[in-house]
Amino acid sequence: MVNSELDPIQNMLLELRRGVIAIAVLSQLDEEQYGYSLLKRLSDQGLEVDQGTLYPLLRRLESQGLLQSSWRIADEARPRRYYTISPQGRLALTQLKEEWAKIVTTVQQMF
Repeated sequence: MVNSELDPIQNMLLELRRGVIAIAVLSQLDEEQYGYSLLKRLSDQGLEVDQGTLYPLLRRLESQGLLQSSWRIADEARPRRYYTISPQGRLALTQLKEEWAKIVTTVQQMF
């Protein structure tokens, strides 16, 4: 394939991945997590996410009111920002999971 033929495919894959990562992040923040612990948790479940993707996403979700965060100094005396899902985020996650289930069912029927 020519590179120009890959661009639309790569763009579609990136768009799909962005949405899936946002849902996955929201689903993992019932318990407080800091960035690295969240990356590890996602990775342990088979979803590899770059730091350069995760941290901007966390900031965006927080600015949208879907996450809450607080700074804390742990034993290492290094401040860490801990994130948790907000009440608004819980409502959004419920709607997103319902829509995801509908989409998966519909697309599976197409194949």
